[in-house]
Amino acid sequence: MEQIIKAEHIVFRYPADTDENQKPAENPPILKDISLEIAKGSFTAILGHNGSGKSTFAKHINAILVPESGKMFVENLDTSDENLLFDIRQKAGMVFQNPDNQIVATIVEEDVAFAPENLGVPPAEIRQRVDDALKAVNMYEYRNHAPTQLSGGQKQRVAIAGVIAMKPDSIILDEPTAMLDPQGRQEVMQTIQKLNQEQGITIVLITHYMEEAALADRIIVIDDGNIILDDTPKKVFSQVEKMKEIGLDVPQVTELAYELRKAGYSVPAEIITEEECLQALENLL
Repeated sequence: MEQIIKAEHIVFRYPADTDENQKPAENPPILKDISLEIAKGSFTAILGHNGSGKSTFAKHINAILVPESGKMFVENLDTSDENLLFDIRQKAGMVFQNPDNQIVATIVEEDVAFAPENLGVPPAEIRQRVDDALKAVNMYEYRNHAPTQLSGGQKQRVAIAGVIAMKPDSIILDEPTAMLDPQGRQEVMQTIQKLNQEQGITIVLITHYMEEAALADRIIVIDDGNIILDDTPKKVFSQVEKMKEIGLDVPQVTELAYELRKAGYSVPAEIITEEECLQALENLL
């Protein structure tokens, strides 16, 4: 399978602070020799507690940050080459936690058109891209609304539409549901799954919601700047004790199955959905 994102031995630390004597105090590395590949058309979730390095890694894919050492490639483009920055950000779009920080216009369709206009896309194509992007996130009927009239989940979907209008091959989402209520989170996750499954857009999702990560094809767990787990959701979440050791949870149904096994009941270890849990309980009864 074609690899669309490739990290080779990435090391990164933020600029040095100054100590009380105003002398530079070198910060420890946030990323420590990170190497991985992400396949085209895949849906990868990246987990880690606060400060683990997961968001820092995500910003390397979009070339917001560049490695101290090592290399990051997006479709074989080296993110450290400033001459390629424009091309890289067209290929790998970024969606952040707070949609208000990405919405720049006073009308929804004008906001979605902003990036294509700056790319020099012809007006007729911009119109088509805006319509297609808004339909893809189920926000077409709100195209003439002011973003201020929208809910948090709707704003985030508009922000995603703005990225889609650039026609990227991959979208990196850095905790896009963190500021949303349950309804908003559900709307955004349904949109992400639709883009991946129906349009083949590669998704890299940074999240601290385990139920969201369970929807991915693959989960990468980062702790203290290192990759410590990299497998399917079933394989990763079945390691309940290891996840707890590093301060992470597992889906509630996985936790329930774990407690039942501890109590001596014969329940499968790889339960990550409510349907699987219900079936296991029915089998017990």
